[in-house]
Amino acid sequence: MLIDTNDQKVIVHIITGLSTGGAETVLYNLLSRTDQVKFKPVVVSLMDRGTLGDRISVLDIPVYTLGMQPGMLPTPDILWKLIRTVRRLQPSLIQGWMYHGNLAAQFASRFFLPKVPVIWGIHHSIAQLDAEKQMTQAIVKLSAKISHLPKKVVFVSQTSKAQHAALGYCPYNSCVIPNGFDTIQFQPSCEARSEVRTSLGLAADTLLIGLFCRYHPMKDHANFFHAAALLTKKYANVHFLLAGTDITPKNQNLQQLIDNLGLSQVHLLGERSDIPQLMAALDIATLASAYGEAFPLVIGEAMACGIPCVVTDVGDSKWIVGDTGIVVPPKNPQALADAWQELIVLGTTARTALGKAARTRVQENFALDMVVAQYQALYA
Repeated sequence: MLIDTNDQKVIVHIITGLSTGGAETVLYNLLSRTDQVKFKPVVVSLMDRGTLGDRISVLDIPVYTLGMQPGMLPTPDILWKLIRTVRRLQPSLIQGWMYHGNLAAQFASRFFLPKVPVIWGIHHSIAQLDAEKQMTQAIVKLSAKISHLPKKVVFVSQTSKAQHAALGYCPYNSCVIPNGFDTIQFQPSCEARSEVRTSLGLAADTLLIGLFCRYHPMKDHANFFHAAALLTKKYANVHFLLAGTDITPKNQNLQQLIDNLGLSQVHLLGERSDIPQLMAALDIATLASAYGEAFPLVIGEAMACGIPCVVTDVGDSKWIVGDTGIVVPPKNPQALADAWQELIVLGTTARTALGKAARTRVQENFALDMVVAQYQALYA
């Protein structure tokens, strides 16, 4: 399909895939607010449509897929598809998303005369490069060598920008645009609090502590559950609500960990489409990650719902919560449990006030429209 541009600037977004994840959600949020009078966005997924492809199409934004296999490098056939697709779209600008998407965007731009400007988007932080997969290490090193080529490299966190500069990324063409949050979609809801507890068969006064993320070593579910085991020794009225990819009883590693710790107050909901409602039902939201986070979406989403957060000190988590939550060291279940207890002891009234302050902080610093305006200023 050829794009009728008129006076619009065609912006081709190239991303690894469109499954539900942090960078993918940021792309969707950006597309949902893009001024399509000035800009005509098009999405190219190196893999498939994932869970977000159809939602993007509903925005009247074309989505192309190239069929690359997960965990694999693009084949010559995939690269040829990429070249043909991008050349047919005749972009004014190409924006890459995540490491594979950035390299693909830079590669595609080489087949235009004059060259089409490229923007990279980096949504990952790297505390230790040798802790990453070998393929990721290789891509990061290659990207560092050519990081002077894009017109701009957009990091979502100050921490990530500094870490990549230390790894050899060009410091002169980089900037930080944080993730933005839809404070209408994510907002406080007494109804959600009641409905979620009813659906789980819980009493109205049950305390709910939540962790919403995919199952991955980086997210450190073991840290969360060991802290949960410590907390339940003091509080019998606390339940733990988890959602995300592979967060189900069918995940044997996860279920075995829960069983070994003797936890009975755990609810594993899997991947859900009603995260705003689940988030607004919590008393405390948590990020338990050990590494790898840059600007975690789940923190800002919870804060927008008026939920105080306990987060590990990874990426820009400390900056996001400011003085509206508690920051603890990673890989420290006792510190995590103590922080939960501190918020429980505060009582409902004080926690509600802290949650209101958290929502205000998001509205003033990380509102979605503010972030979209920064991207569109960059495009212009």
